[in-house]
Amino acid sequence: MNEPKSPRRRLLEGQVRTYFEGCNEGSREKMASVFAPRVVHYFPPGMFGPVVGSDAIADLWRRMIKQAGSRWTIDRMVSDEQEVVIEWTHFQPMTGAYVRGAEWYEFDEQGLITVIKAYYASPRDRSLAANELDGYPYAELGYSMTPPDEAPRLNEEND
Repeated sequence: MNEPKSPRRRLLEGQVRTYFEGCNEGSREKMASVFAPRVVHYFPPGMFGPVVGSDAIADLWRRMIKQAGSRWTIDRMVSDEQEVVIEWTHFQPMTGAYVRGAEWYEFDEQGLITVIKAYYASPRDRSLAANELDGYPYAELGYSMTPPDEAPRLNEEND
């Protein structure tokens, strides 16, 4: 059953929509209006590294508009009182390419975006032992860094 969204959820979802409007417009001001002062945008390995600050994020997307004619869509969105997760498409009309992925947004008490974690729909890089976002402090934030236990020993007779 769909419950009415709280004012907080509407605020957080609106911030993400405004961010995407800012990306599509190449508007530094619109992007900055939804960012906390030390916003960090994390990416998969080998891409842009962590991008820190509103100006650096705006510069990245403005560069993509100039180089590839970039346009972004929000294809799906889920949220709660603390976070928003979206699926998106990044179209690059000048190259004829597009990329799909998902992003996880974290916010401060005022509803400003503090963290964007981007995940791309792409194959795993088997040359890396850990396929995770460059620079993201997984261990510091309590993410599992080792398997929970040893895998069971399976054999064909048990199937």
